[in-house]
Amino acid sequence: MPKKSTIKAAETVDFIVDWLKAYAQNAKVNGFVVGISGGIDSAVTSSLCAKTGMKTLCVEMPIHQPPHHVTRAQEHIAQLKQKYPNVDDARADLTPVFESLKTAVPTSQNEHALFLTLANTRARLRMTTLYYYAGLNGLLVAGTGNKVEDFGVGFFTKYGDGGVDLSPIADLMKSDVYALAAYMGVPDSILVAPPTDGLFVDDRSDEDQLGASYDELEWAMLESEKGRAADDFTGREKEAFEIYARLNRANRHKMLPIPVCEIPSDFK
Repeated sequence: MPKKSTIKAAETVDFIVDWLKAYAQNAKVNGFVVGISGGIDSAVTSSLCAKTGMKTLCVEMPIHQPPHHVTRAQEHIAQLKQKYPNVDDARADLTPVFESLKTAVPTSQNEHALFLTLANTRARLRMTTLYYYAGLNGLLVAGTGNKVEDFGVGFFTKYGDGGVDLSPIADLMKSDVYALAAYMGVPDSILVAPPTDGLFVDDRSDEDQLGASYDELEWAMLESEKGRAADDFTGREKEAFEIYARLNRANRHKMLPIPVCEIPSDFK
């Protein structure tokens, strides 16, 4: 469990719910679709969408998913449906689609590159599936990225879980997400589970991939915003700050608008 957040949970929940509702009504859509992974971010996002009273479709999209991920996702969906009559669910087993795609494209001798590419392919298949459900039902795809992931270390797949219509929790630190989850009664099994993106068969955690915990990355992001640098720290703090700074640089392309080659006016 991350450090304790100082966010005003009740006020923040009401604010996000009102924001979601106003955006959807202005867009003249019926509600939201959310991919449910069994993790804290998708649980909070779907709970916020459900509280709008608008149609909220929770979609499971397993691809060789560990059983405990599936169990947590189903527990959360069942709880939401019991509390909110506007919540519905769907399940699209994408494992056969994923395996079929693998047979249609070339493999690689670069095992590391292949491993990461296939992980990102899972995320992009899920994005495509969410937009399919969104198109059929007149819904918006609600993103599940938090502030550290989306704007700190870029821990998402471009055009995968980064491909969304709106991002209700992207201004919340991970500790804030946990605070909202506890306030809204997200199942304990999700609250205590180690965060993971679920893109790897070996069930590695986010911390395994990033090399630092969300507490450390949140701290580093706040220190970076103050203008601090790695040399201002020693020991594990310096190491964590360097991890944050390296990931922030490497993934900056995910956080900025797509570059456009602007043609000089005298060429036109």
